[in-house]
Amino acid sequence: MRILLVLVFISFMSCGVSKSDKIVKNNSADGIGEETVDTIRIANDSLEYEIIIFEVGFQSWLATQRPPSFYSLPMLEMRNYFMVVEYNNRVNQPFRFDPNLYVQAIDYRPDIHYGMEVNYLLYMYFNFFEQRYKQDLAPGRMWN
Repeated sequence: MRILLVLVFISFMSCGVSKSDKIVKNNSADGIGEETVDTIRIANDSLEYEIIIFEVGFQSWLATQRPPSFYSLPMLEMRNYFMVVEYNNRVNQPFRFDPNLYVQAIDYRPDIHYGMEVNYLLYMYFNFFEQRYKQDLAPGRMWN
């Protein structure tokens, strides 16, 4: 049975972001003897935005990484912008890049302020994705 390897989906219903954000973390087993799929969903009460990450091992990997306070919001926004552009370019080239890895485009706009939590988790997901699948979303990058 083939497991959906990557699904990152961000939907935006308006430009504002409320401060009443909450994280809902769930683990669901696919069956006996199979790996657990981690699901992390971030949404605010008015559903102005939503990010959902389904990825085996992401939640436990995230627990071993630097906390959000280590990063600045402008740095995360800049890095996410460049990596989203590259990721979306690969989504649009299924004959050149594995369509099982690059499943769906990410709607991330630099004119919207998503806040620290969304930017941090998106950045961490890109790092996890690069390490796990040996991808490089920022060729020639000038950061670690």
